[in-house]
Amino acid sequence: MTGRPVGALRLAALTAASLVCFAANSLLCRAALRPRLVDPATFTSVRLASGAAALAIFLALRRRARPAGGSAASALALFAYAAAFSLAYVRIGAGVGALLLFAAVQATMLGWSVAHGARPGAVQWLGAATALGGLALLALPGASAPEPLGAALMIAAGAAWGAYSLRGRAARDPLSTTAHNFLWSVPLTLAFSVGLAHEAVATPGGVALAVASGALASGGGYSLWYAAVPQLGATRAAAVQLAVPALAGLGATAFLGERLTPRLAAAAAAILVGIALTLRRR
Repeated sequence: MTGRPVGALRLAALTAASLVCFAANSLLCRAALRPRLVDPATFTSVRLASGAAALAIFLALRRRARPAGGSAASALALFAYAAAFSLAYVRIGAGVGALLLFAAVQATMLGWSVAHGARPGAVQWLGAATALGGLALLALPGASAPEPLGAALMIAAGAAWGAYSLRGRAARDPLSTTAHNFLWSVPLTLAFSVGLAHEAVATPGGVALAVASGALASGGGYSLWYAAVPQLGATRAAAVQLAVPALAGLGATAFLGERLTPRLAAAAAAILVGIALTLRRR
């Protein structure tokens, strides 16, 4: 067997595993917060702290003495994403949450690019309009519409993650930079937990789900992803992430008992097609 097929199989496995980890974050968070096994602030604190610990271990295995890079501003964006993410999943389902998150991330990054001189072509503008149409369909009043505050919080989480991603694009060692930002975010999230201590709930099951979200789905997911991205390239990496909300939606239906409504299916199709068009080269 030649080296090339082995490399391709390894890349496919790394990519698939990282996407499953990213989708699992939504499922784990919703599974912990919907039945109130843990409160949002505690979930966020445990998730970020366990993620920082896992990333430090991964770096140690790479013979890195300690995380390098990162910044206080990036750590703040990371914390804002994680906190809004947890607060949103008290109110909305995992499938719709992942869809709103992903759309907001891409909208933030596209808007930043346009504001800084990028000139999207007709196909990109058509994609943006299609995705916005899907979001509008999702937000229309009705029995199957997501709870407005929960949807707004998830959109805010997506905007924060988009800002975090933009800040990290020039990182020479993305995994090390991410580990450093996770570490810097821990004091912020501990202050968040202290501020909401009167609402604290922490069952063993809820804490275990938060640890799984931080150490496995976040820390493990980023480690796998950053191993795959150099071989995928920026364009393919952006495109394959379209699978994340689809995986989260399937997982929410299979494991959390969430119902896939016709409106959600139509909105998801419009958003994912629209994002795919915005990712096309001019």
